Amino acid sequence: MKEKLQVYNEKMEKTIRILESDYASIRAGRANPAVLDKITVDYYGTPTPIQSLAAVSVSEARILVIQPWDKSTLKAIEKAIQVSDLGINPSNDGMVIRIVFPPLTEERRKDICKQIRKQGEDSKVAIRSIRRDANDTFKKQKKSSEISEDEQKTLEEDMQKLTDKFCKRIDEIASKKEKEILEI
Repeated sequence: MKEKLQVYNEKMEKTIRILESDYASIRAGRANPAVLDKITVDYYGTPTPIQSLAAVSVSEARILVIQPWDKSTLKAIEKAIQVSDLGINPSNDGMVIRIVFPPLTEERRKDICKQIRKQGEDSKVAIRSIRRDANDTFKKQKKSSEISEDEQKTLEEDMQKLTDKFCKRIDEIASKKEKEILEI
């Protein structure tokens, strides 16, 4: 029985990992290299992540330093950051790029919290969709006599418990991230 739920458990775990990755890339007023994860630079016609072209480090609490291995990519990296949705202007001194994260305003904090809640809700929708797919599979298996009606009910109940567990985890992760944003 449990092996039938394992596939869905893994899908739900993946949903959690994606949510955590999305939360890591939220600009929270502190320098965090993860905010650059989704930015790619056009490097000889190939979209390349900044981390593949440069060393990214935090020099102070609010300053991110990007030191390209190839100095010719400096302008391209700077341009990619400017056109991204980060909303930050990098400064280029010819050797490295510095990104200074300004302190968050109260209004910006509230906007970020709304974004966090929305992403949390989207993840819960994904979890519920996985549950629906699982229940559909169980119904098909019962219809084709692969499992009994009792097994179907048990699987559906276990699937609901799994769904509840993951929705609770999403709430906890979102709440922790909101608290982090509001305390900065």
